[in-house]
Amino acid sequence: MAGGIGSRFWPISRDKHPKQFLDILSTGKSLLRQTFERFASICPKENIYVVTNESYVDLVKQQLPELTDHQVLGEPMRRNTAPCIAYASYKIAQINPDANMVVAPSDHVITNEKAFHEAIAHAFDFTEKEDSLVTLGIHPSRPDTGYGYIQFKEDASKKDTLRVLKVKTFTEKPNLEMAKFFMKSGDFVWNSGIFIWNAKAIMQAMEDHLPEINNIFKEGTSFYNTDKEADFIRTAYAHCTNISIDYGVMEKAKNVYVLATEFGWSDLGTWRSLYDQLPHDQQANAVVGLHVMLEQTSNCIINMPNNKLAVIQGLNDFIVVETDNVLLICPKQDEQQIRQLVNDVKIKKGEKYI
Repeated sequence: MAGGIGSRFWPISRDKHPKQFLDILSTGKSLLRQTFERFASICPKENIYVVTNESYVDLVKQQLPELTDHQVLGEPMRRNTAPCIAYASYKIAQINPDANMVVAPSDHVITNEKAFHEAIAHAFDFTEKEDSLVTLGIHPSRPDTGYGYIQFKEDASKKDTLRVLKVKTFTEKPNLEMAKFFMKSGDFVWNSGIFIWNAKAIMQAMEDHLPEINNIFKEGTSFYNTDKEADFIRTAYAHCTNISIDYGVMEKAKNVYVLATEFGWSDLGTWRSLYDQLPHDQQANAVVGLHVMLEQTSNCIINMPNNKLAVIQGLNDFIVVETDNVLLICPKQDEQQIRQLVNDVKIKKGEKYI
């Protein structure tokens, strides 16, 4: 899934070039490219599909030249993850109705690839035998209020490290007190937003819980993987509601499981999460930029163009980012407000800054 605009990473992530297409960790590869290579070692390249906004199709093809045109699915408008997954599921099922699928965002960081591959393989073993919906859960390392949480039902018979457990509840972005309780209880994991299932299971779940969306994409069965697919999809999306797969299916279905694991995961959803991934200086600053001078400054994330000198004095716990025509200075604790700031800028200053 590569269609988001990454507004919480503004001003580096912009409408025309959002964060999944950026080398945000300075590795020499974009997040999309890293995700592609991660899955290319799990399944054949011809089995990898990218769902993105129509306006990003060319960007995807530039960064992933290995893909054919039919592997890049262009959405005519943003309708959240449920229509995106329905589209891909019906397209894949038309080729192979018995397909096992993994659905993953294109902008996540995974530092332990071996553990990730083991988790995916274990989940595939489960979904090959069971018509079930599995999500990867991450053992929480802190009471983070920016993640969704999944509560699982303990099964005393399961003693292996990789455990597929029945889901009890979903909680979206709790307050700090509740997040601390979740950590202490021991039966909650972070919701990674990475899903594994077989095509039949997800299509049946959509038929049960999102019948309107399911029927829209079911009608296109004869059009997928033909020259009529694009026209059908434009019509289909015009009739789709905006709804996530979590809210539309995962929180309602009875055959939902979680595989609790650890593989060095971050959804890179905010500047703070990027700060955690970058190296720090002796004052705990994470700095990107060749000419940054800091005095009495600590615990900041600073991202400056390489051709600009930045002299910063007396800041603590701040985000400082400059790119193109925008400078952002914001306390780290207020990073969740960046999305609202983007909306305010759009209204007051226009699209050129977005």
